[in-house]
Amino acid sequence: MSPPRSDITFASHGVSCAAWHVRAGSDALAGPSGRPCVVMAHGFGGTRDSGLLGYAESFADAGIDAFVFDYRGFGESGGRLRQDVSVRRQRQDYHAALAAARRLPGVDPDRIVLWGTSYSGGHAIVVAAQDRRVAAVVSLTPAVDGLATMRQIVRHAGVGRLLRMAGHGLRDAARALAGQPPHLVPIVGPPGSLAMMSTPGAMDVVSMAGRTWRNEARARAALEVGFNRPVTFAARLACPVLVQVGTDDRVAPPDAARRAARQAGRWAELREYPVDHFDVYDGPWQRRAVADQLDFLSDALDPVRAPRRGRHRAPGA
Repeated sequence: MSPPRSDITFASHGVSCAAWHVRAGSDALAGPSGRPCVVMAHGFGGTRDSGLLGYAESFADAGIDAFVFDYRGFGESGGRLRQDVSVRRQRQDYHAALAAARRLPGVDPDRIVLWGTSYSGGHAIVVAAQDRRVAAVVSLTPAVDGLATMRQIVRHAGVGRLLRMAGHGLRDAARALAGQPPHLVPIVGPPGSLAMMSTPGAMDVVSMAGRTWRNEARARAALEVGFNRPVTFAARLACPVLVQVGTDDRVAPPDAARRAARQAGRWAELREYPVDHFDVYDGPWQRRAVADQLDFLSDALDPVRAPRRGRHRAPGA
């Protein structure tokens, strides 16, 4: 039986955001102040109904509440700017979701975990560095260094690919200044396409997409990629962080994620898997990733035992 799930809303900068509260099925990890809770959102242009519920329900089965939300402008959340991937606004939404989760009945406000994947794997690091009350971070196949991402694009697709995306971004920005409808591009597409992510296997995302997901984003997001550098925040963390790296990741450079773990120092636990970027949302590698997350959280959220830190797991270990 699936854990109980309720639809709730919370406000982020005056806009109503949609979320699920997946309540823990037991009080196995409850403390004097309540149960722990994981706050989670998707990566670049993703929605909560696209591959996140399997993680949330696994947390709930283990005694951890989950708070799964859509960013402003995506899925069932409000917002006038639709399909606009803004690093600044998405991080603001994480802060607002964090505040809302702390108000949930039965939840311990001092045992809140930030969970993210891909783009949001970087957001979780930044938001936790800014809010030192966060208890732990799970960063799954994270995009933590936009400059490294751009170098990887050039290496695999050539500088022309980067220039074309920048051109579309500038076109979208110009249309916004002129008050015209946005210039949209696909989020995922086959190799050689105009999509934001066109690596082999990117189209596999479509098979797991929920009904609210749209395969389009405002092209101006391409202009932000190089400025998105959560790795520069990692040294400021003051809580345990699990960094889960796909050694074959062709979207989020694995070396950048490893560097973020090194920057986090004693707080970091690094685990590596022989997978590509999109292999962690379903199937055996999803189950392996969530099992490792639960192992990490059983220590990080235990009010008695000190968390284990500084561990590294080799690919497939």
